[in-house]
Amino acid sequence: MRNLLLHIAYNGSRYHGYQVQQNAVSVAGTFQPVLEKILAEKVQLKGCSRTDTGVHANDFAVSFKTNCRIPCEGLVRALNNDLPPDMAALRCEEVDEEFHARYSCTGKRYIYKIRNSEIRSPFEQDQVWVYYKYPIDAEALNVAAQGFIGTYDYQAFCSPGGSVEDTVRTIYEFTVRRDGEMVEFSVTGSGFLYNMVRIMVGTLLAAGMGKIPCTPEAIRAIVLSKNRARAGGRVPPCGLYLDKVYYEPIEGQQS
Repeated sequence: MRNLLLHIAYNGSRYHGYQVQQNAVSVAGTFQPVLEKILAEKVQLKGCSRTDTGVHANDFAVSFKTNCRIPCEGLVRALNNDLPPDMAALRCEEVDEEFHARYSCTGKRYIYKIRNSEIRSPFEQDQVWVYYKYPIDAEALNVAAQGFIGTYDYQAFCSPGGSVEDTVRTIYEFTVRRDGEMVEFSVTGSGFLYNMVRIMVGTLLAAGMGKIPCTPEAIRAIVLSKNRARAGGRVPPCGLYLDKVYYEPIEGQQS
């Protein structure tokens, strides 16, 4: 039996997250039947993460064991012939028997995209936050975002409803940059809590509007407070992308 690691990408606009749901369209619920039809067998699909409704993925990883002998390249081609237009198989490889898409993961990178303009974009609906008209000083927010970096209890950046008891995570890198009207937030960490990235971005935007001091020290103080009420709001899911899943050491990660 082979253990395969498969990377996929998807536009999350019409999906209610990754997990299979009884009464809603999900990523796994759409992808798995196509995969099983090609393999001609049932598989236990293991996803690298859960994504919320409307969240996208440039790189989402799944692993599964199969008796099928289709070469990895052939499996990718077959999947891309049958998957819906808003989903694609990127690459596939054989991995060790004990490999698990979630538990073997060493970290993830998310990006969040905002169209910072007084005019709504009619072409990027559901792909980015298309209408944020308040000025964003990307350089100032990039400096303030450094207050997130380190290993801390990020309870202040977790929405109610998450089932995780251990809220300690490590953030390795957080950058904010502007390209014309597009502002992109990029954060790499060992893992993330429920809505954590969306609340981090919302907190930086609040700092940019002067609701809290726009400094690394102020951001760090919110982290250390472990008080959700001190952090900013939660930005919409449409601008969030799971951008990369790591299965190797991350720069800045302690060995």
